[in-house]
Amino acid sequence: MSAILVIDDEPGIRTTVKDILEDEGHRAFSAEDGPAGLEILKRERIDVVLLDVWLPRMGGIDVLKAIKANYPAIEVIVVSGHASIDMAVSAVKLGAFDFIEKPLSIERLVTAVRNARALSSLRLENAKLRRNTVEDPELFGTSPAMDQVRELIHQSADSDARVLITGENGTGKEMAARSIHAQSARASGPFVAVNCAAMPDTLIESELFGHEKGSFTDASSRRKGKFETAHTGTLFLDEIADMSLQAQSKVLRAIQGMRFERLGGEETLEVDVRIIAATNKDLKHEISRGTFREDLFFRLNVIPIRMPALRDRPEDIPVLAARFLATYAAKDSSPRLLSTGAAEILAAHPWPGNVRELKNFIERVSVMCDDNPVPESAVRHFLAGLDGKPETRAVDSLSELVDLRLTGAKDAFERKYLVHNLRKHDYNIARTAEGIGVYPSNLHAKIKKYGIEVGE
Repeated sequence: MSAILVIDDEPGIRTTVKDILEDEGHRAFSAEDGPAGLEILKRERIDVVLLDVWLPRMGGIDVLKAIKANYPAIEVIVVSGHASIDMAVSAVKLGAFDFIEKPLSIERLVTAVRNARALSSLRLENAKLRRNTVEDPELFGTSPAMDQVRELIHQSADSDARVLITGENGTGKEMAARSIHAQSARASGPFVAVNCAAMPDTLIESELFGHEKGSFTDASSRRKGKFETAHTGTLFLDEIADMSLQAQSKVLRAIQGMRFERLGGEETLEVDVRIIAATNKDLKHEISRGTFREDLFFRLNVIPIRMPALRDRPEDIPVLAARFLATYAAKDSSPRLLSTGAAEILAAHPWPGNVRELKNFIERVSVMCDDNPVPESAVRHFLAGLDGKPETRAVDSLSELVDLRLTGAKDAFERKYLVHNLRKHDYNIARTAEGIGVYPSNLHAKIKKYGIEVGE
């Protein structure tokens, strides 16, 4: 349950909004002006403030400054019946989470509060993470599915039992494995990751178990294998289902007794290694096809963990997106936010590449879009590129252009060129058209084609 404070000088609005919030399951408080609201903040633990910008005694912008100076963890949603772009920009620069206009839409209000609360929870999680040594941004989320994953990770960390992590590509399987290792008694030991799909049969034995000098043509010296390297730590066998049956049999033999010989060697080596395996395939189906050993499956599947697809936990998408955006913005020491509309668009997208795809997408947005908060239009624009539509995105450097196909590069340059000249002429169509030597009708067509908006 979240605690929401409504600061508005209109009694009717205070009562209505308070009732709506309580119907949504929140604890709601109200104040008629800024000083009264600040007094409530002194005695109550508030998560989100809904702040009218036009207030008696103390203006809303001054109240916003006071809240962010004294309670930086509280998210503030600024409300106004006389909104302007300049005011919205000023509020966001001062730390407001969102800016909504009167008359209030119930759906818009509820969504803005929900997203603000999600970011507040995210910041609490960040604070907890900073107190710990484990950094697992890809495991963030407040959905029941991710709560269960984190609980299984925590339980797994307390034992040495083998773990089998399944899930689609990009769901965070390796991050889960690293988190188990980092929370376990083996944390001071090595974490060794092996991509089984990338190892040909001819090298698998040497890679996993090592080799002696002269054991094959290119073996010019003795080499330790991954099992030996992971001694006292964790060996992560990623994409285990992509191993050949021959390689699977060798892995099975090794994990049964944690004993093996280097290729070309006679000495039996013993290691103390915890095994965590992962795959994006249905191993029971692979067993029925005869491509995966059933006995190896039973050896690995002591503690099964299923990583949910991002589309199955859409409520986590705004939280993850905000986390990734904050991470990339931190490199510039400039806080960045997502608008409510942008968060809603992201949550509705299927994300076939899961968390990895979302993370890469947010990195692109953070580089290519200067607006803060990131607007809905920008997210729609970049998502169009993901869906295979013409990539008419903004670019900031030549290095961005050269990574595009020719058509995309031409479109990207033309879009940036038009935005630059529109800004130069204060978005006056006639002057801009004259300045770049085209008819206004042609400029209108280009603006529509590239989805350029005033103020971009």
